[in-house]
Amino acid sequence: MKMNTLEKLAMNNPVRLLIQRHYELPLLEKLGGRLDGMNVLEVGCGRGVGTELLIERLGAAKVHAIDLDESMLKHAHKRLSKYDSTRLKLETGDVTAIDAPDQTYDAVVNFAAIHHVPNWQAAIAEISRVLAPGGRFFFQEVTAQWILRWPYRVLFEHPMENRFSSEEFIAEVENQGIKVSDNWEKRGGGDFVFGVGHRDETSHP
Repeated sequence: MKMNTLEKLAMNNPVRLLIQRHYELPLLEKLGGRLDGMNVLEVGCGRGVGTELLIERLGAAKVHAIDLDESMLKHAHKRLSKYDSTRLKLETGDVTAIDAPDQTYDAVVNFAAIHHVPNWQAAIAEISRVLAPGGRFFFQEVTAQWILRWPYRVLFEHPMENRFSSEEFIAEVENQGIKVSDNWEKRGGGDFVFGVGHRDETSHP
């Protein structure tokens, strides 16, 4: 599900950029380390702020960034125009049907995109499919606790059915063969969940 106009305004402003740069990214780096030399997939890239950080701050060698919303991708193309095809592939894409062979990526990064997906379990399964054995899944997500709050529910548009708690999200990630163990944190009293899991090297199809 695409963001509505109000959520686009909320996500595409200087305050959001500062939060992503100085709070979310450092926390994910603390949990999962850097991405030096790696081939990385970013799901739900929006206007490309996170994409740029993955290259410039975490050292990703190449990022394949996808988003359903072509209007957001236009902004991303402008923001990321300095990167050529050896560093960046930017295109329309669906996290529940990723256009890549099995075991393609060293890491997959999700900056709060999966809570927009009605069948979020299918998204996790696809992420697991395209992760190489031992690959890392970095995630920052919004839980049902926050989505069901009155302001968020009224102002923004999200799937209301089949939402997840922090624990349910972690359980599904592990069910798909990505081991998180205790490498995750709740923030905002459980409104948000951050973590990094590693693709099981022994059970990959």
